[in-house]
Amino acid sequence: MATKSQIEWTEQTWNPTTGCTKISPGCKHCYAEVMASRLQAMRVRGYENGFQLSLVHERLAQPLRRKKPTLYFVNSMSDLFHEGIPDQFLDQVFSVIEQTPQHTYQILTKRADRLPAYFRNRACPSNVWLGVSVEDRQYGVPRIDYLRQVDVKTRFLSVEPLLEDLGEINLTGIHWVIVGGESGSRARPMKPEWVENVKRQADDVGAAFFFKQWGGWGVDGKKRAKKANGRMLNGQVFNEMPINF
Repeated sequence: MATKSQIEWTEQTWNPTTGCTKISPGCKHCYAEVMASRLQAMRVRGYENGFQLSLVHERLAQPLRRKKPTLYFVNSMSDLFHEGIPDQFLDQVFSVIEQTPQHTYQILTKRADRLPAYFRNRACPSNVWLGVSVEDRQYGVPRIDYLRQVDVKTRFLSVEPLLEDLGEINLTGIHWVIVGGESGSRARPMKPEWVENVKRQADDVGAAFFFKQWGGWGVDGKKRAKKANGRMLNGQVFNEMPINF
């Protein structure tokens, strides 16, 4: 079955593929890689290959069995637009999405350059939120332009882990911005001014802003447990979601 998620901005996860490969600095301390190793050791189906990319066909029908409207994060343990996933399999995933209009699907990728090509002759279903990861200026920011090329009702950015000041970014056509720091024992710090810069620009274009966490380093620059650092920004919790949800 799909899994209830601990991620603050979704409800359930759906992983029709598992495993991935690292392509940018945001991947360095991948939580999914660690989790996949644990699940493989526990002999959980779908993780027989650990973190090697795997297509899990038997999971395709999971959302079809759920009638209650649900917010799904697609491929929390992989990247749906990984170069190793054929278009034919993507077509099956989007067929399920189209058959379940009661659900909303959040799809996040670092392979943003594949988006315009895949959707050139395909319509993106209206119940999809399509997003890209933006961790830095060199690798992350250019993904936003690829995302903007897709005709989709809701576009979003996951600015997590935020690894540096992004400077001025073009958020035209972006509806939702999530920001978060890295967690785990090897977490890299995130500075408050980096977060505030992103929030200011999201506010300027009217994009919803969601602050997920400080992660392993607090607003005071001290390293401690993620839970202790919390998720307040300037004394507030920001849980904004796209207006059409």
